[in-house]
Amino acid sequence: MGARKKVVIAGGGFAGVQLAENLDHKLFDVLLVDKLNHHQFQPLFYQVATSQLEPASITFPFRHVFGRKRNLRIRMAHVEEIDIARNRVLTSMGSFPYDILVIATGCTTHFFGNREIGRHVFTLKTTYDAIRIRNHIIRTFEQIISAGTEELESMLNLVIVGAGPTGVELAGAFAEIKKNILPRDYPGIDFSRFRIYLIEGSPDTLGSMSALARKASRRYLEAMGVTILTGTLVKNYDGRRVELSNGGQIFSRTVIWAAGITGNLIPGLPAGSAEGAGRIRVDRFNRVDGLDNIYAVGDIAWMETPRYPRGHPQVANVAINQAKNLARNLKRMEHGRPFRPYEYRDLGSMATIGRNKAVVDLPFLKFKGLFAWLVWMLLHLMLILSVRNKLVIFINWAWAYLFKDSSLRLILEPENIHPREDRKEPGIS
Repeated sequence: MGARKKVVIAGGGFAGVQLAENLDHKLFDVLLVDKLNHHQFQPLFYQVATSQLEPASITFPFRHVFGRKRNLRIRMAHVEEIDIARNRVLTSMGSFPYDILVIATGCTTHFFGNREIGRHVFTLKTTYDAIRIRNHIIRTFEQIISAGTEELESMLNLVIVGAGPTGVELAGAFAEIKKNILPRDYPGIDFSRFRIYLIEGSPDTLGSMSALARKASRRYLEAMGVTILTGTLVKNYDGRRVELSNGGQIFSRTVIWAAGITGNLIPGLPAGSAEGAGRIRVDRFNRVDGLDNIYAVGDIAWMETPRYPRGHPQVANVAINQAKNLARNLKRMEHGRPFRPYEYRDLGSMATIGRNKAVVDLPFLKFKGLFAWLVWMLLHLMLILSVRNKLVIFINWAWAYLFKDSSLRLILEPENIHPREDRKEPGIS
């Protein structure tokens, strides 16, 4: 057996972490490059944003996760460019050679070309984003106490754009906070005037899920007091006024954008490597089209198969299993054996709307309510990386369930920085 091949992994999300974990240490030297020093559990960002969990509960330092892997190095750096001719990646920390490059850079928020919206809304793609939202929401209610009449309407309107799982979960969480927590914290404010709007361009909430999930999620949210506007697009937002495609407008200081994503592309790939939504075209082995030693996995990868001619859904299960399959294939390559193609086995999807309210779509069964909510909690706990964090999250959930409260409503930001000033997108590229 010759020298171990150098594998560079760009990105430490679900796909990057799983690949690094599963690559054979006898065959490969691995370098993981990420702007952050930790892995983030994206499905629970909304709980950090709504003061239900602390950021540390859903973030995992890479050096702790991979502490026992002697064949793996970690560099906290921006991936700036791929030099295909010289087989190296250029980063803010210098250049690194590779025999095999794996792009696992995931996706970022897509504003569909509207820069004005992008400057003023909050996004929820990183733990930092979740903390910004939490800070802003709590600060807004502190300011409402002394706000003038003209300001009050925009401060009491919360707008969420996009009614996929993230938008629905945010709307449900804020509705429960409005009912159970805010009146106790701020007894002088009339919270009957606090409006939560959920705006969606398609006809339904949870449009990618079953009819049962779509109908149940809408019914749950409306019963919780959420105003749902479907078949409606946001045309513009200037930081104060939301302009809608139906001609309406909403005055709001808080707009959270959960309406679309696009790939975190790295410069240097051949022209035509990416499809329209910014995902990299790959074959059935996650190999980038036209390149022998560069692969893409997870949300950034566009793989067309007979069952998924428009690419796989951008969910954690796809990212995790593409990474595991690629790790096995790279081992097969080193032993002179043929690759095995990847195909997604849809194990289902789910979303939680609030206390005892969730929807679950399994291939063989679709259900809602308390049992769906318990299944949602169990499966999310299983995906958390460390036993300690599983326990911390479970205790937080149990406490919140029993007492309808948490003590995590802290404003944690430099005193002279506004939550939306100087925003930079953490992540890759």
